[in-house]
Amino acid sequence: MLNTAAFRLVACLGNPGAQYSGTRHNIGFQIADELARRSLCEFHVDSKWNSETAQTGGRTLMKPQTFMNLSGEAVCEFARYFRITPQEVLVIFDDISLPLGNVRIRKSGSAGGHNGLESILVHFGTEAVPRLRVGIGAPGKTSLPDHVLGRFEKDELPLVEEAVLRAADAFEYANARGIDAAMNQFNQKPQEP
Repeated sequence: MLNTAAFRLVACLGNPGAQYSGTRHNIGFQIADELARRSLCEFHVDSKWNSETAQTGGRTLMKPQTFMNLSGEAVCEFARYFRITPQEVLVIFDDISLPLGNVRIRKSGSAGGHNGLESILVHFGTEAVPRLRVGIGAPGKTSLPDHVLGRFEKDELPLVEEAVLRAADAFEYANARGIDAAMNQFNQKPQEP
């Protein structure tokens, strides 16, 4: 059976620069690196698209270098040039509304307050863009900017590593079996502590 849900562009969101490496907002970049590792491909700077890109299996993995809030500029310009529809794009990003380590995959919906996704939806002119959200936990007493731009605590790192692997698994599952099957497999409610 033909898999009509195969993704041609996987846009993993984060902020460029060493100072943002390992921050909560950059978990998308960590997942991109895991996908590249699994596919035995390497990222290279692609200045035409203001991104780092890697090619694997007929698709492009992308780490936009525009800073989070302008992600739509790089993602949508690339997609339009290569005639990639919004439904053939999977956006992977952090989400403060999900508990640390949880993943959720959806076909469409609002940006839910995430500026990187909002930029992509605005540039595409539709909310029908598949996305994979990865929980980074709520800010608590920390301000939102300090939370998302802060690094994970040492005791959180095992959950982060597990989340990166689970998100990569969710992508592979969705790409092979379709997004509906991936939603059924990966969108389970979080377990009580």
